[in-house]
Amino acid sequence: MAAPHAFFAFGLGSGAVPFAPGTFGTLAAIPFYWLMADLPFGWYMGIIVVTFIVGVWLCDKTSRDLGVHDHSGIVWDEFVGYWITMAAVPFSWESALWGFVVFRVFDVFKPWPIRWADRRVAGGFGIMIDDVMAGLYAWSTMHLWFWLH
Repeated sequence: MAAPHAFFAFGLGSGAVPFAPGTFGTLAAIPFYWLMADLPFGWYMGIIVVTFIVGVWLCDKTSRDLGVHDHSGIVWDEFVGYWITMAAVPFSWESALWGFVVFRVFDVFKPWPIRWADRRVAGGFGIMIDDVMAGLYAWSTMHLWFWLH
């Protein structure tokens, strides 16, 4: 993690936790969500687009440096996936924690087509896309929940 790209790809160090790095990476994304939560929707989505594009490069470079596709310590994709989950969700501690749980469920279990993308799409884009898809599933779940309640 001495290289700046690896430090970011490892979620500012959160991915270096020896167990459940994806969970810790998602936890590390929460404070940044709180900083972004009050931004206008367009700005929020702009940040997601930029962090996705940068993330493709970060994850690709770091995985090539490590010689391992989608090393478990690379958690930048969890950051972006969680931020997608929380897009336009009413801000509260409860919603932040609920979003964490819902995102982790989709990220861990990878329902179709997430698992397909995780296995077949290579490079930095492949590392990022399954978490983007999990984030979209979780985002839909969050909004359905708030709509029903």
